[in-house]
Amino acid sequence: MSQAKLRPRFTLRPLSRTTSIVLGIVVAVIVAFVLLFEWNWLRRPVEYVVKAQTGRTFHIGGNLDVDLGRTTTIRADALEFGNAPWSKVATMASADRAELRVEVFPFFFKRETRIPEIRLDKPRLRLETGPDGVGNWVFGDGGDGKLLLRRLWIEDGRLLYLDPRRKTDIDLQLDSATPARATDTPVVDVKGKGRWAGNAFTLAGQAETPLALRDTERPYRIDVRATAGRTRAHARGTLLDPFRLRDFDLRLMLAGQDLEDLFPLIGVATPSTPPYKLDGRFSRDGATWHYNDFTGVVGDSDLGGSASVTMGRARPLLKANLVSKRLDLDDLSGFIGAPPETGGKEASNPEQKAESAQLAADARLLPDTPYDLTKLRAMDADVRLKAQRINAPGLPIEDMDAHLLLDAGLLRLEPLNFGVADGDIRSTIQMDAREDTIRTRARITARRLDLGKLFPNVALTRDAVGRVGGDITITGTGNSIAGILGSADGDIALGMGQGRISNLLMELAGLDIAEALKFLVTKDRTVPIRCAFGDFAVKDGMMQARALAFDSSDTLIVGKGTINLKDEALDLELRPRPKDRSILALRSPLVVGGTFKDPSFRPDFKRLGLRGATALALGSIAPPAALLATIEVGPGEDSNCGGQYAK
Repeated sequence: MSQAKLRPRFTLRPLSRTTSIVLGIVVAVIVAFVLLFEWNWLRRPVEYVVKAQTGRTFHIGGNLDVDLGRTTTIRADALEFGNAPWSKVATMASADRAELRVEVFPFFFKRETRIPEIRLDKPRLRLETGPDGVGNWVFGDGGDGKLLLRRLWIEDGRLLYLDPRRKTDIDLQLDSATPARATDTPVVDVKGKGRWAGNAFTLAGQAETPLALRDTERPYRIDVRATAGRTRAHARGTLLDPFRLRDFDLRLMLAGQDLEDLFPLIGVATPSTPPYKLDGRFSRDGATWHYNDFTGVVGDSDLGGSASVTMGRARPLLKANLVSKRLDLDDLSGFIGAPPETGGKEASNPEQKAESAQLAADARLLPDTPYDLTKLRAMDADVRLKAQRINAPGLPIEDMDAHLLLDAGLLRLEPLNFGVADGDIRSTIQMDAREDTIRTRARITARRLDLGKLFPNVALTRDAVGRVGGDITITGTGNSIAGILGSADGDIALGMGQGRISNLLMELAGLDIAEALKFLVTKDRTVPIRCAFGDFAVKDGMMQARALAFDSSDTLIVGKGTINLKDEALDLELRPRPKDRSILALRSPLVVGGTFKDPSFRPDFKRLGLRGATALALGSIAPPAALLATIEVGPGEDSNCGGQYAK
């Protein structure tokens, strides 16, 4: 039998008239049901399902409409989603209208809810942390399926974030912006204000879609500018889990009128500074916040380096390694409680200009602005600052190396070194602010300072030759520079060995008018210096000269008197004894008087003519033993300071 005969035959019979009518009626009923179905009948079942899944109330106050298809479109008006039970506000989220597109087949066959797009009109979202620190966005068990959201479009949205424990509240206006490419996720334009750690701020910029906030393991990209008081910031980069700031990698620009303004914002205490602008890489590693490879300016100085702040300790710890290629010295004035220079093109803020004007009118020179004990005790620090070049008009300061250590109110500068006039001044300073009155100890040594460069603005000393050294050891109590020096105890000693100095200067010091006129008419020349020294005892802010002398081949000057650091008063008597003969040599004592701010230098005419009235027992002027280590004797043999002229 052939295969054709074994193959079964199927015959399609035409539907009967009755069957066709029945099928037509069924199709018509389905179409009519779809077209005429009132979707609002499903509002309450939908509300019930959402509440069962999340534990929160959900209410559709307007119409519910559905367009069926492979990708079904659902529209709903007047939506409200309930808040956590502990919140004072019943609604966590609301919207005038929500429109979402849902892919049907993945929902039924893969247990995936795929939402290609959500469009929200006037959405309002309130995010807040509760008494136990848990956010109101934590709810429900998440279910067993997957939720995939691809695109969100926001019209006239608002996001409110509240964290009472951190004194933080943020109120943002949100609007989606058309992306550059149709395939990109729309970014969100952000504008708002609020308080961060109790400090008011405003911000504006762009951020990724809020949908990305759901994934706390995925970096969230932002480009935002913020202003808090006089401080401005521009952050661009990525955040991980933004509301908890778990981690981030940002370029951060900081600018403002005074670095001191950062203290209430981030808890880092700095002295007052002129206006600044810095830009660097901002990141976080656990409890440590890093600001690396930053560059910028503070006042008229450039500044770069890296810094970090470690939290989670008894006190925040600031570590920094800073470098300045050109440091304007007055930009450091805040360290001693004084404002920077404000004249000309000097950078300063309005408050510093007002303070500078007030100080200019004050008869006193030493800064008396008290240090802020709260700031000195609020943090620990380990900061190194190196200045390769220093701009200090009128002062021969060349470079600086400072290492500041702060531990529970105990501040140490170890060291504070300056390159000065081809020599150096080295210091170690300790300020103990653990009690109500700061106790200060300072040890300062000066070595090999070039006499010709010490006074760059004095023409008569430019050709001087010699090296100056000294030692200062003092202690004091007070909460300002003026208070510390006004109570100081200790010793101050300066010394110099062989050198040369302007003969005109020496003749003027000796009030030898004839000789001085000769050098003014002809040409000045230098004369040898045998030695110079000054030795002062300091007690309760009073410097008492124990020995004071300057001996050159032309004139011997010996002195006595006091310098009052508390009252800023000068009272020194210098007795010049010219070694040449001149009929116009007045030989009267010179009195250095006045104040630090307004010193005077004049002859004591009451003693004119008393050339031999005072017998000086100076058979050999020699510096005290304590000064020997400071005197830079220079080349050659011992100067035999004073010699036969000390009579």
